[in-house]
Amino acid sequence: MTDFLMASLLPSLDPVIIGAIIAIFLFSGIIKGFLGLGLPAAGMALLTLIFEPTEAIVLLLLPIIVTNIYQFSRSQDRFQTARRYKVFALAIMISIFVTAWHITAFPTEILTIVIGVAMIAFASQWLFGLSFSIGPGVSWQLGAGVISGILGGLSSIWSPPVVMYLMARKTPKEGFIAATGFLFLVGSVPLAVGLFMSGVLTMVAVIKSLLGLGAALIGFRIGEMLRAHISQDMFRKAVLIAFMIMGARLVFNGLA
Repeated sequence: MTDFLMASLLPSLDPVIIGAIIAIFLFSGIIKGFLGLGLPAAGMALLTLIFEPTEAIVLLLLPIIVTNIYQFSRSQDRFQTARRYKVFALAIMISIFVTAWHITAFPTEILTIVIGVAMIAFASQWLFGLSFSIGPGVSWQLGAGVISGILGGLSSIWSPPVVMYLMARKTPKEGFIAATGFLFLVGSVPLAVGLFMSGVLTMVAVIKSLLGLGAALIGFRIGEMLRAHISQDMFRKAVLIAFMIMGARLVFNGLA
């Protein structure tokens, strides 16, 4: 088994790349642990410096799944949350699966632009508090879910429409945490299935993602410990401004 793991990892990645993966996921985990969000955005911004977008999405898969399981498991009223957002969840699951399944049909330039736009949207909504008022109708959940799924299938970042919907509905803090945990989790499973059916999720990719998962979990714990010693507001603003700059870089690269 050890020989298989080594044969899978080392011939395809030199030690510098392995070190870069560990460092990227450690940093991304710190952001997630400190702010409670941002692991996919940070990971995509940095992984796309050394990997193609499709490979970067695959590397993020296990950290996304495990951290969202952890987040949702710690939330309150899980079953009530699942019932309340079942339409939203179903729309995300179907659209993210279909999009991820056909991800290889999208040119790299388009994927790069979509990832950049997703990062800019993610940062903007938190920096500027972008929100609007909407009604309780399920059509809003359906529309936001489809948009979230398409964005997630192409970039692994489907939080902007989810968060904007919850902010528009003026969701209380505990309900917000439970809803985001649930909707992020239900999207990660069909994302994995879609990537597998598209052929980009392989055993080698899973091993690399496991490497990132270990670093992300360590970083998550470090971020939790740092939260009590560093100004959260200043750190959040610095991270989000960096996300906007990196997102603009990806859009520029995709258009160049």
